[in-house]
Amino acid sequence: MTRLAQTAGLNDIQREILSTVRDFVDKEIIPVATRLEHRDEYPTEIVEGLKELGLFGLMIPEEYGGLGESLLTYALCVEEIARGWMSVSGIINTHFIVAYMLKQHGTQEQKDTFLPRMALGEVRGAFSMSEPALGSDVSAITSKGVRDGDEYVLNGQKMWLTNGGTSNLVAVLCRSDEGHPEGTAPHKSMTTFLIEKEPGFGEVRPGLTIPGKIDKMGYKGVDTTELIMDDLRIPANRVLGGTTGRGFYQMMDGVEVGRVNVAARGCGVAQRAFELGVSYAQQRHTFGKPIAQHQAIQFKLAEMATKVEAAHAMMVNAARKKDSGERNDLEAGMAKYLASEYCKEVVEDAFRIHGGYGFSKEYEIERLYREAPMLLIGEGTAEIQKMIIGRRLLEEYRFQG
Repeated sequence: MTRLAQTAGLNDIQREILSTVRDFVDKEIIPVATRLEHRDEYPTEIVEGLKELGLFGLMIPEEYGGLGESLLTYALCVEEIARGWMSVSGIINTHFIVAYMLKQHGTQEQKDTFLPRMALGEVRGAFSMSEPALGSDVSAITSKGVRDGDEYVLNGQKMWLTNGGTSNLVAVLCRSDEGHPEGTAPHKSMTTFLIEKEPGFGEVRPGLTIPGKIDKMGYKGVDTTELIMDDLRIPANRVLGGTTGRGFYQMMDGVEVGRVNVAARGCGVAQRAFELGVSYAQQRHTFGKPIAQHQAIQFKLAEMATKVEAAHAMMVNAARKKDSGERNDLEAGMAKYLASEYCKEVVEDAFRIHGGYGFSKEYEIERLYREAPMLLIGEGTAEIQKMIIGRRLLEEYRFQG
């Protein structure tokens, strides 16, 4: 274990899980990540390994075949996996958010149907809020679900689904005006629908099309897609929780833990960038000595390490707050904002330390340099995080005049 980003107060089981995951990352992910990433190739063997480790069921309760671990344990595992290859952490994160939403909000029948198979990784989850024209403005969604007897008919186009192709269960947020009078606040007339589908691309079930992978600057390997619903029929018992109008709250609950996850990813990528930077600085010589002995580089390393440590501490605090049952949107927003910004800065400093070689695809830092920007926008942009933080601070520190 390294000196940085240690977590006090872990029990023996947590330490054993983290040691196992770190060993898997060092042996099975880091040696192949850059090659797979450059090919934009789905990491099938890595995913099978994660299934065997039980990571797809890490936070699913034991009664459903999972490990029943805490958000903190999960976040620390994500940090380790992102240190190896951030795309792999994305594959399990979206799955985990859907499992979490089912655990917290699903009917008993929905939990019994999906959670045991999700714990094994047999059912793989994806979730979808965003649409092509709205980005982070969730209240403006136009996709719609209309009741028709014992079914709902869904129409609309969704955007930025991680695992859109490989998943076989998608939680989709749609507008549903059933039982909600005109003039109802937009966020009170949204419903989460659980859509089962075949993995793959094209028309994966009647009325549902996954057009193909979106070609991205970074965050490769994992499939990011659109989702098009054209008179898609699903049974009424696939409304999450069995009641319409609760979708916005369910999704925000999922995104809250997702933001802790994105913070953990930022911590993991930053850690790897620091490791690469501090190693290269001791091997590369200029003016007769390793560049690590030049004060300019030492200052960079000092700043990078401090940022790694600070981001990790904030991420751990946000996870522990959620685990304690307290509201953590302020802490999760702060952790996600700080970790993603610091990640970008640490990666850039490591890139600068590498000099011209940082620009070469032969060096791992080139991949990290393209991956880091995704964290600035995933699970809500930095600007959205600052809006959330600002509003919550004004609630907490309301002026008493």
